[in-house]
Amino acid sequence: MKVDIGPVTRLEGHLSIHTTVENNVITEAKSVGEMFRGFEVFLRGRDPLDAQQITQRICGVCPYAHAIASSYAQENAYHLNVPPNGRILHNLIQGANHLYDYLLHFYQLSALDFVDVTAILEYKESDSDLIALRDWVNAETGSKSRFPAAPFLPRLSGRYISDTQTNILALKHYIESLEIQKKANKASAIFGGKFPHATAIFPGGCTQEPNIDHIASYRSLISEVHDFIHKKYLPDILAVAGQFPEYWHIGQSRGGFLSYGLLPFGPELDSKRLFAPGVLLDNTIRPVDFDAIREDIKYSKYSSPSGLTVKEGELTPSTHKPGAYSWVKAPRYQGKVMEVGPAARILVDYRQNNNPKIKQLVDKFVGIAGITVDNLNSVLGRHLCRAISAVVIADFLLEETERIDLQAPFMAEYDLPESGEGFGATEASRGALLHYIKIKGYKIEKYECVVPTTWNCSPKDDRDQPGALESALVGTRVENPEEQIEANRIVHSFDPCLACAVH
Repeated sequence: MKVDIGPVTRLEGHLSIHTTVENNVITEAKSVGEMFRGFEVFLRGRDPLDAQQITQRICGVCPYAHAIASSYAQENAYHLNVPPNGRILHNLIQGANHLYDYLLHFYQLSALDFVDVTAILEYKESDSDLIALRDWVNAETGSKSRFPAAPFLPRLSGRYISDTQTNILALKHYIESLEIQKKANKASAIFGGKFPHATAIFPGGCTQEPNIDHIASYRSLISEVHDFIHKKYLPDILAVAGQFPEYWHIGQSRGGFLSYGLLPFGPELDSKRLFAPGVLLDNTIRPVDFDAIREDIKYSKYSSPSGLTVKEGELTPSTHKPGAYSWVKAPRYQGKVMEVGPAARILVDYRQNNNPKIKQLVDKFVGIAGITVDNLNSVLGRHLCRAISAVVIADFLLEETERIDLQAPFMAEYDLPESGEGFGATEASRGALLHYIKIKGYKIEKYECVVPTTWNCSPKDDRDQPGALESALVGTRVENPEEQIEANRIVHSFDPCLACAVH
C-alpha cells in the first residue's frame, strides 16, 4: 500500500514523505520538497557584500551559518588576511546559534515523539513548572483548559515513555528550554547585532566592536545555556534512550558521512577546527574535495543539466518535468550518497582522533548504552550526537571569549576585487554547508549553495540511489501503516529544514 505521511510537522518548511508499505515494512520512500525559491537566481548581479545578508534569509533558524559560509567564500575570493578577533567573533556568534538550535530541535521538534504529554494531568496545584506550562500554552492558544491540547495534541498512535516522572520532568524542561534558547539567541545578538539575520557579520570579521561589557554579558548567558545542557538536555536524551533502546538500530542511512568541520581555531580558513572536516566512506577517512561534489536532477523539478559540479551549478525550474517528484536536488560525493549533520560531524571527528573531548564523550556514552560507535548512525545516535556537540561547543565558547584581544583589530580591511571566486564551507547545525561565489565586474556572476538538508532529504539520483533520509526509512517496520510514528521519529532525527533545501 502507498501512504503519504506528509506534510510532516515539527520541522522547518514543507516536507512530504511518500511511502510504500508491504507487510508493515517500508519498501520505498520518497522525500518530497514541495516548493521552489531560487536564491541563486536573484543573487546574480548583486554587490558581493549583499550575499551574507541575503543568504541569511534562506532560513530563520540557522541564518548565522549562511552568513558565515558566505563570508568564508568572500574571504577566499578577496584573499583576505582575517584578524584573529574577526574569526573569534564569528565563532562566538555561530556557536551560540548551534546551542539554540540543538535545544529547539530536541524539546520542541522531537521530544514529543517519545514523551507522553498526558502526564501533565498528573501535576499538582503546587507544581509551579507544570502550571506555568499550562498557562503558557493557554495564553498562546486562547484556551482555558486544565490540559491544553495545542501544541501537544492530537498525536500519533504508538508507544510513549511509560514512567510518569520522566514525562513530567521532560515537560518541565520543554518550557524551561524556551527561556534557555532565548539566552543563546541574545548571546549571538551581542556580537551579531540581532537575531535572526545578523547585521554585523562580514567577510573578515564583525562590525560590532567587542568590549568588556559585551564579553561579560555573553559569558553570563552562555554559562546558563551550558548548565542546562550538562544538567538537563544530556540527561533527557539518555532518559529517552533508556526507554527506547531499539532506536539505536532504527533509521540507519546507507552511504557515507560528510563534514566540513566547525569553529576554526585560527583566522585562516584551513586552520584546525573544533570539529574536523572529512569524508567517511567505506570506513575510511578522506579529505574533502569540493570538485567531487555533483548535483543530480533526474528526479528533481529542474531542466538544467544533471551532474554539474558546484562551480557549474544551474537552476532552471521545470514544474511539470516527467518523473520528477521534488524541488530538492540530489548532491552526491564521488557518486555516493552522504549523510550530513550531527552524526556525520561526530563520526568524522572521532575517526580522526581530532578532538579528545569528543572521543571521551563518545566512548563514555557508547559504553553506557551498550552499543558500538557504528550505532550512532541511527535515530538515537543523531540525538546523542547533537547533545555531545552541544557539550563540546558550550565548553569551547566560554574558553573562546578569553582569547579576545581588546587592543587588536576585529575586522579585516579590503577593497572589493573586480573578479574572483571562492568556496566557503562550515557546519550549520543540520550539517555540511557550502557556498560558492564567482565575481565578475565587481558583481556576483554566479552563486551556488549546497545545504545540509539538500544532502539528507534529496530524492533519488541519476543512478536511482535514494537519498540519506529515504534510505534510512526503507526497511523500517511500522505498527500502524496509516500513521507511521516510527517513520516520523526517523524524519525528525535528521531535523530537516526544507526552507534551506529548496533555497
